[in-house]
Amino acid sequence: MSFSLELDGDQLEVQRWVHDFAAEVIRPAAHEWDEREETPWPIIEEAARIGLYSVDFLSAAFADPTGLQLALASEELAWGDAGIAVAIFGSTLAVTGILANGTPEQQGEWIPQCFGTPDRPKLAAFAVSEADAGSDVSSLKTRAVYDQAKDEWVLNGTKTWITNGGIADLHVVVASVDPALGSRGQASFVVPEGTPGISQGQKFKKMGLRASHTAEVILDDCRVPGRCLLGGKDRLDERLARAREGKRSASQAALATFEASRPYVAAQAVGIARAAHEYALDYAKVRRQFGRAIVENQAIAFMLADMRTRTDAARLLVWRAAWMAANGKPFAGAEGSQSKLVAGETAVWVTERAIQILGGAGYVRDHPVERWHRDSKIYTIFEGTSEIQRLVIARALSGLHIQ
Repeated sequence: MSFSLELDGDQLEVQRWVHDFAAEVIRPAAHEWDEREETPWPIIEEAARIGLYSVDFLSAAFADPTGLQLALASEELAWGDAGIAVAIFGSTLAVTGILANGTPEQQGEWIPQCFGTPDRPKLAAFAVSEADAGSDVSSLKTRAVYDQAKDEWVLNGTKTWITNGGIADLHVVVASVDPALGSRGQASFVVPEGTPGISQGQKFKKMGLRASHTAEVILDDCRVPGRCLLGGKDRLDERLARAREGKRSASQAALATFEASRPYVAAQAVGIARAAHEYALDYAKVRRQFGRAIVENQAIAFMLADMRTRTDAARLLVWRAAWMAANGKPFAGAEGSQSKLVAGETAVWVTERAIQILGGAGYVRDHPVERWHRDSKIYTIFEGTSEIQRLVIARALSGLHIQ
């Protein structure tokens, strides 16, 4: 088989379709929803109406044997606006949690409920982070206790920094079943719509991604049926027994989700970087100083050249990681973390230079580059900080438990 980086017809069609939606629907509304700091329901509803926000689209994307279709869509949506992109694709993280930890029967039951229908779209949330357990997922304090008499799990704790937290119709919650085992003693639970005992806490006012709802999720004697334990109790008991014996666990609830989602989060960062580079390039061609376009100055031209090169390099790392994830290739060198690390830091670097090229114009809200810079920073923080990504990569390369 010959090697090629050329996208096929289906991928190009999806890329164009999502790009048109981003250009015609998302970009014109991006400033408004950033200022309002509210979930852009009209845009989510439009995405559901055309089939972009749907289980069918996600299934088709996951079925792409190259793994690129979801990465392409993520990049294009973030090119339009990252905050709205996260509002649209925020439910996908919960879906990934169900796929990573649930049985086929659970996947069939719960994943469609993450999206609802075109007439009545719904949201889902993945709740893992806590005030004292961000990068250190082994320190989760949220507890899940099994009530054998009622075949129910009782959840108690507070989650924080949760996308769609509290407003979601369905939450996937990672909780500790056996705190002594750290991350190996955790499990994921589906909290369906209308379950008593789950509520929204503080809603956060953020630096960026302000069109995406982020809040605390409070669990107060929240009871869910036994069937809501992803993977089932038999598999959990077997995994806990192995951990107590000191044997290696096949997967961990939170980490399994992050490993699968990192390339697609990284693709959003690539979309931000690409948007900033394109805007700065167009601006540099028309902005004149000292009798010529500023792009004719070597300092500006070289800056734009580096911006484009770094963005393209980040995309290639994303595509490699997405292909590996889709084809079940082990991330021997932590390729998923490499893509997230480079893409996130590239987005911050590129958007900062875009502001520099625009000068004073780049610092005010008349131009979108300041918003893109604000949006970009979170990609070096959430779903594993840059420092955590470097730790994962270093451990994979050395085979040692570097701390």
